[in-house]
Amino acid sequence: MNKINNSFISSKVSLKHLERLAYIYVRQSTLKQVENNRESRAYQYQLTQRARDIGWSAERIKVIDSDLGLSGKEAEYRDGFQELVAEVSLGYVGIIFGYEVSRLARNNRDWYQLLDLAAVFGTLIADCDGIYDPRLYNDRLLLGLKGTMSEAELHLLHMRLEAGRMNQVQRGTYRQALPAGLVRSLDGSVVKDPDQQVQRVIELVFAKFSELGSCRQVFHYLRRENILLPRQHCAGQHARELLWKPATDSMLHCILHNPAYAGAFAYGRKQVVPTRQQPHRPGTG
Repeated sequence: MNKINNSFISSKVSLKHLERLAYIYVRQSTLKQVENNRESRAYQYQLTQRARDIGWSAERIKVIDSDLGLSGKEAEYRDGFQELVAEVSLGYVGIIFGYEVSRLARNNRDWYQLLDLAAVFGTLIADCDGIYDPRLYNDRLLLGLKGTMSEAELHLLHMRLEAGRMNQVQRGTYRQALPAGLVRSLDGSVVKDPDQQVQRVIELVFAKFSELGSCRQVFHYLRRENILLPRQHCAGQHARELLWKPATDSMLHCILHNPAYAGAFAYGRKQVVPTRQQPHRPGTG
């Protein structure tokens, strides 16, 4: 073993590894975690010190943190993870540091792709428990089990959340996102938005639909009169903001088909069909 900073490191780290780059992969699953769980993020960044203690020079340590706020369920939308895989496949990476396996991937397909490439190009993988060489049977077996447990953990979390949600749905207490024109009062009841302009425009849409008889005719009327529609954003940069936008067919259908405007509670009207999803557009399908 090599002795560095008065501590022994794994004999798996060779000069060949030290001549290549050490990559620190930093990820948290949601923007809320990024904002609130700062200690976890700080600990992941501290892995750079661990790399220095083992023997990597500062100029050979690279941090990938472009996937902060993104789920590890799929690699398709994680540019940072794809960059890491590409660097491994080019033989530039001596070791990958991650706080734990779940930071790198929550999907066995993505995890084993990384393991296979790491084994081919002799890249080590390190987490909070130790340093592993995917070329060694015992290390690969342990990394495989950790990856399987990480994926299973994600499914268990989803199952618990879904079970809790369905219990609320069955009681009729589940708080769905409300469309523009409706707000939730302090006691939890749903009431009309106090903004009179919002009320008038929503009422106009229903009145014109009753008068003209089709969504398309209402669309042409709103466009002809330059009437904007209020839209409540549930996610993204404008989450929880009310924005005024030109009418579209989809916006009108959302208003006219939403049972909330009739005072009804409905859940599970939409399902995701994976075969209809479009690349890089998780909201489709």
